[in-house]
Amino acid sequence: MTVLNNTLTFRRGLTLKNRVIMSPMTTKMSFYDGVVTQDELKYYSLRSGEVGAVITAAANVQDGGKGWEGELSVASDKFIPSLSRLASTIKRNGTKAILQLFHAGRMTDSKVLRGVQPVSASAIAAERPDAETPRELTEDEIYLLIEDFKKATERAIKAGFDGVELHGANTYVIQQFFSPHSNRREDQWGGSLEKRFNFINQLVDGVISVVNDSNVQDFIIGYRFSPEEYEEPGIKMADTIYLVDKLADKELDYLHISLGDYKRVSVSEEYKEKSIMQYIHEKINGRLPLIGVGDVRTKEDAENTLENAELVAVGRSLLIDPHWTSKVLEGKEDTIRRVLADQDREELMIGNGIVEFLNLMMPERLR
Repeated sequence: MTVLNNTLTFRRGLTLKNRVIMSPMTTKMSFYDGVVTQDELKYYSLRSGEVGAVITAAANVQDGGKGWEGELSVASDKFIPSLSRLASTIKRNGTKAILQLFHAGRMTDSKVLRGVQPVSASAIAAERPDAETPRELTEDEIYLLIEDFKKATERAIKAGFDGVELHGANTYVIQQFFSPHSNRREDQWGGSLEKRFNFINQLVDGVISVVNDSNVQDFIIGYRFSPEEYEEPGIKMADTIYLVDKLADKELDYLHISLGDYKRVSVSEEYKEKSIMQYIHEKINGRLPLIGVGDVRTKEDAENTLENAELVAVGRSLLIDPHWTSKVLEGKEDTIRRVLADQDREELMIGNGIVEFLNLMMPERLR
């Protein structure tokens, strides 16, 4: 037996059959307009049924929030039918379906946006090659963006998902408002730490109000965050401790940290005695569940993650072996596929977008 097999019930009543979550990972499998494809359905179907829940790849809430080609969209009602097919495909054998909501902000370009300039909290380009300088959002546009996240939540409910995750990680627009690098505003949306939190505060409260007012049963709300930025100025662990403390007091169902390694230690000198996850978990102090993540390859990795989290997200290992969960839970770990061979890509529904991701994150597992 393993703690991975334990159920978990969120504050809104939804129960997961085990503690394993499929991480949200970019697939680049959708149609050019954001509609779900048959290949995408097959990809998710192959990895559903064993995990407790699947969190989808990011779905943009506005056309101007599209980050790359082949990206899911939930920006209008026309996407509800194909999103419904995606939700029902994931919900096999008790697996729950969570739609990740996002806006790329400055982490896109005018080519992807068909000639439109990207937007962000401030007109500051990202520190990456060929980054375009975004246009600063007006206050009216900020309120519209919050409304579009709320409308996307309504569509997720109508499409039959079991929850939404607000993608406040990986340097996308929600994080851009919190970051002192991307947010140089001097109004109510920027400046002090408290003002940089204002967008997140109003966004989270808005989405919570949509779910509470909808009378939908067992529909959960999660929030994903990245604990540190390497830019100067950038988000530091002290900022994230503040963020987590604020969010843990809200009617969220879980927080989801974004890490490349669950054992990672902070770059901040005052937070080096423990892992980042341990500091975060201690700050939450049981107020809501934490999803831990970061290069989980083995049962031992997963159980170690659960020492500082209530749930464990598995990503790359599930790409390579969709049956990773059942093999771990049934004591058949020695049969897990550890590398991705070219000839297995079609069987596993691994397209070029996913190979690009794997090659970036773990080239040693490709052959």
